[in-house]
Amino acid sequence: MRWLLLSGLWFCYFSFGAIASSLAPLVVLIQSELALSHAAMGSIMGAWQFVYIAAAIPGGLLLDRLGGRYALLIGMTFIALSAFGRAWADDYWSLLLAVMLFGVGGPIISSGAPKVVTGIFEGSNRGLAMGIYMTGPTLGGILALTLTHSLLLPLFDGSWRAVLTLWGTVAVAAGGVWLLIATAAGRRVGGSAGEAGAETREKTSVRRIVTIPGVPLVLAMSVGVFLINHGLNNWLPEMLRERGMTVTEAGYWAALPMLIGILGSLTIPRLATPQRRFVILGLLCAAAAISSFLLTLSGPAITTAALLVQGLVRSSLMTVLILTLVELPGIRPEQAGTASGLFFSAAEVGGVLGPLGLGLIYDVTRGFNAGLYALTAVSTLMVLGTVRLTRLVRRSE
Repeated sequence: MRWLLLSGLWFCYFSFGAIASSLAPLVVLIQSELALSHAAMGSIMGAWQFVYIAAAIPGGLLLDRLGGRYALLIGMTFIALSAFGRAWADDYWSLLLAVMLFGVGGPIISSGAPKVVTGIFEGSNRGLAMGIYMTGPTLGGILALTLTHSLLLPLFDGSWRAVLTLWGTVAVAAGGVWLLIATAAGRRVGGSAGEAGAETREKTSVRRIVTIPGVPLVLAMSVGVFLINHGLNNWLPEMLRERGMTVTEAGYWAALPMLIGILGSLTIPRLATPQRRFVILGLLCAAAAISSFLLTLSGPAITTAALLVQGLVRSSLMTVLILTLVELPGIRPEQAGTASGLFFSAAEVGGVLGPLGLGLIYDVTRGFNAGLYALTAVSTLMVLGTVRLTRLVRRSE
């Protein structure tokens, strides 16, 4: 049953990734029909991340109150409404509000997945399960980006509204499948609010969690992880285009880390058992520094190596860091939802600052190298943070 539950989680996260990426390939069509400027469209595409920061902790608390069964269903409802709202939008404000709804439901899925996995898996299987569900948003994003123009728009006579309605329908299906599987599993995913009494509410106090040794440092490192991932995710195609690639070539090469990331998700987290987790975490941070630095150099072989290393880091580093957080000494299983909410609330600060920072540095220096040096420095600081975290955990144990 636990692997069936994992498949339901994967489906939810798949629709999460698809809808998160659904606007990008439709920008030109949406701007044309709704008469939106680039600045207006940019504010719409980034709106859900700001909401996400505020909603992540309440979403984690909701998970610990209701349990995974119903909380995840609520999260999928908001995500589906976001997709349908985008399809029905007729001006800037309606589209903006629709995208913001994603920021309400998104953190419930992001926090709910590690909470459920922590409750039903142990040992190396826990890392493997986290790696498996992390392939969901990656594949969802890849399909949204690659199928929109090649298949979906021709299928729906060029209607971008129909494409977004399709992704909303996928989200509804994912929520329904999750509810059926979670109901069949029963109490294994914490199905009722009555299971969270006064004692659990005290244990899941945000203030109590942040005082646990190592938690503030993990949250600080989460900012660095998202700063690197979101910064490179948004600007990598433009970096490659500046090296002489065509727009099409840059798009294909920018997809390479996503594909390699799937392989990394299925292998590296499984190896990150408590005995060697901090070694793997340190190596991943070092690899992030190496890949960022290599992108400042020229040459096809160096660029290929940088993208391959970045792909291994992109998904695995976040997964291993979440796994580290929920298994810190002092974090109880019933606190996993709140702890994950804290993680993503802090991390999305980096998710906003990464793309923004690289863009601002580019405007000042007229190039990406200075921004890549900054990412290299952040990754190096995370290596030092891992050393410090190792000492804190050993002292707590």
